[in-house]
Amino acid sequence: MILLYKIFFPFVMLLFLPGLLWKLIRRPGRKSNYAERFGIYGKERKKVLEGMHGCTWIHAVSVGETNVALSFLKTYMQENPGKKILLSTTTTTGQEIAFSKAPEGVEVFFTPIDFLPFVKKFLSLAKPATLIIFETEIWPNMILESKKRGAEVFLVNARLSDHSIKGYRRFSGFFAPVLSAFKVICAQTELDKERFLSVAPAANVAVTGNIKFDQKIPDDLPEIDLSTEFGPREETIRVLAASTHFPEEKVMLEAFLKARKKIPSLRFILVPRHAERGGELMKMLETLPCKAFRRSSGKAEGPCDILLADTTGELLKFYKSADIVLMGKTFSGNREGQNIIEPAHLGKAVITGPEMLNFRQAFDALKANEGVLSLRNDEGLADALMRFASDKDLRQKYGKNAAEAVGRHTGALRKTVLILKKEN
Repeated sequence: MILLYKIFFPFVMLLFLPGLLWKLIRRPGRKSNYAERFGIYGKERKKVLEGMHGCTWIHAVSVGETNVALSFLKTYMQENPGKKILLSTTTTTGQEIAFSKAPEGVEVFFTPIDFLPFVKKFLSLAKPATLIIFETEIWPNMILESKKRGAEVFLVNARLSDHSIKGYRRFSGFFAPVLSAFKVICAQTELDKERFLSVAPAANVAVTGNIKFDQKIPDDLPEIDLSTEFGPREETIRVLAASTHFPEEKVMLEAFLKARKKIPSLRFILVPRHAERGGELMKMLETLPCKAFRRSSGKAEGPCDILLADTTGELLKFYKSADIVLMGKTFSGNREGQNIIEPAHLGKAVITGPEMLNFRQAFDALKANEGVLSLRNDEGLADALMRFASDKDLRQKYGKNAAEAVGRHTGALRKTVLILKKEN
């Protein structure tokens, strides 16, 4: 099956190429070096890769995985002083974060598309000794070709969602040899370990926990100054709809408008998961009986009720600036969830829908400690908003409980780094 993948991948790539280029045009982030995805490197960039022989290549996908990789890097570099590090991402937004936040000495590139000639060119130039992949980026050519050339390959902070495991089991003949190529798979939970082994019984899987629990929030992380948009901080209660997906924005906004009739000090910040949806969301906001401002359009000239933050790299600061967080991808039939650990770290009162399948461990930990308000259905959202907005002590209680729950689950980062050091 791997042979068929190698044969037919070029044809599949041609089918997906228009969509890939469309995303490149629409999405924000760093794009000047995007040709690297196709194995095209300028003279200077090629020279940088040639200077990375024997390096550790760390691969992340987008913003979330890149932030986890950056947290991991600090500890990894302490345990491996002098090691050359190459950090790659798939998306332009991830590339932007990597370029702006990578530690000094870490070289940042785009990951080549998993077309064998592109992968071979990258590996021939960089010659990494180690490849560390975050979460579940299973690209056969990248993994198998790296191992073939003598690199030790690891999968860290790994998980298999309820949706993904079905496909992995259905095509176990394809995935089993790829998963078995990893020297170690560092899984987040025992359930993830069981799932990996059900696909590839020969794989070496260890349970290390979720590195996201270990992400450090800077003590001096500033709030975003929204005095122009919302007025004095102490006079408003800010609701943040974080990493939202269609169609849940409509439900969230309706709940906000209903709650605001009774609590006029409420203000709303909408941060869509994909910033390129800003145009369609702004059209929807313009139909509402309140004033909205689009952050990507420049600096606000006066007060508004709703801020559409269709920008990238600011979510953590928006968490800091909020009083109540509505967690995206949990309402209106969305069940997968987004990273709930970041607002919990900051001690924020969080409201979600009934499920978070992709963040089950964190979700269960917060629920067990009364650190998140999980609603059975969308209809209860307005009442939940009014409950939190009218009771500061209740918000603080949930926030404190959330932070305590996160603190009890730290340690995965250190555990993962020590396993890699032992096995590499």
